[in-house]
Amino acid sequence: MTVEDEVDRIVEAWQRERADLDVTPLGVFSRIGRLARHLDLARRAAFTSRGLEVWEFDVLSALRRAGEPYELTPGRLLTQTLVSSGTMTNRIDRLVAHGLVVRAPAPEDRRVVLVRLTEEGLAAVDAALEDLLRRESKLLAAIDDEQSEELSAILRQLLTQFEH
Repeated sequence: MTVEDEVDRIVEAWQRERADLDVTPLGVFSRIGRLARHLDLARRAAFTSRGLEVWEFDVLSALRRAGEPYELTPGRLLTQTLVSSGTMTNRIDRLVAHGLVVRAPAPEDRRVVLVRLTEEGLAAVDAALEDLLRRESKLLAAIDDEQSEELSAILRQLLTQFEH
């Protein structure tokens, strides 16, 4: 037995009111939109519980994913976080002020600046990620691992048209 949700009721109403249109996309994208709102709430809760803003986590996680010594140039951070150079400079300044990152000259070229996680920054991003994954796992609790992998594959297929 399939359980109906609010999206089913919305789609049924549109089908009734506009039978001349194919409203099938509403069933998919309305659910994605609603899930995105739940994910946004989970992300904000995970990050604020660790004293981080969403943008702080984005920058810190880019550095963490870089691997030891957890450093990147501001230019690499720009490409990973999709913000302007002025915005990135402001963000790095604020992270430095909070003791989460430091600026350091690159050993091979002192004209190049590297942004590196501090121990405090590493601890903050790791704790926030653990909290986030716990919350995201709860969002996926209604489906099993196989369904999760299938959903991920379908979403990847949809997203690649925008990313390549």
